[in-house]
Amino acid sequence: MKAEETPQQDYHQPVAYDAQGRPLYAHPPVVAPAPVVDSKPQVVHIAKMVEPVKQEVSPEVKAKHDRSRQMYPALNLSEGEYIVRAVRRHAIGLVLPIFTGVILLAAALSILFNYAAIVEAFDLEGALANIDVVTIPILLFCVFIGLAMYITYFVYVNNKFFLTNESVIQEIQVSLFSKHEQTVSLANIEDASYIQNGIISHIFNYGAIRLSTQGDETTYRFTFVANPKQHIATLNNAVEAFKHGRPVDES
Repeated sequence: MKAEETPQQDYHQPVAYDAQGRPLYAHPPVVAPAPVVDSKPQVVHIAKMVEPVKQEVSPEVKAKHDRSRQMYPALNLSEGEYIVRAVRRHAIGLVLPIFTGVILLAAALSILFNYAAIVEAFDLEGALANIDVVTIPILLFCVFIGLAMYITYFVYVNNKFFLTNESVIQEIQVSLFSKHEQTVSLANIEDASYIQNGIISHIFNYGAIRLSTQGDETTYRFTFVANPKQHIATLNNAVEAFKHGRPVDES
């Protein structure tokens, strides 16, 4: 069935009469005008302080900060930031490169000091029988090995890992003249763990520290760490305290 259509009201015909017989007319409904939309963009001005409000640093925290600056002047510590723990590499990481360098040096010097016996044993003749021919190359080889050992030692010991009351700072020494620093806030650390692989690492108690951060899912590693379990426990406690607004204690 079709719905019955409602007849439109004829506003020119009277709908009733008053007591004096005058016609009364109906009026169409008054439609409110549509609001005028201002197409111009509105600019909101926000007052901004010229200088941010500085956080108050207690005398105790300031003393720790000053002490950390004196001990580690190369670190870029913020105001009120201090070192909770400095993590250095285990010496076992230097055993293989140093041992290899010593063996090569010993072999080269042994050849130099016993060259006369080598000439006689192998019946060398001509230029090879003269020790002056091999002296300079062997000495240059020894200098090269000694320099390589020094660079290896320098790079190894200058890779450092610091835990502060606000962040983790890692100094990365890539080569003799290449170094950079990376800082991760404790608030961004999602997971901190350590790894010990093999019987040697358990006997000498060293391993690798691993940190992963939120958001960009970046992973940071620091290898050949002495007593990694203790360092990770301290780091996890520091992260928990920082995220809950508690002071990070030195340990």
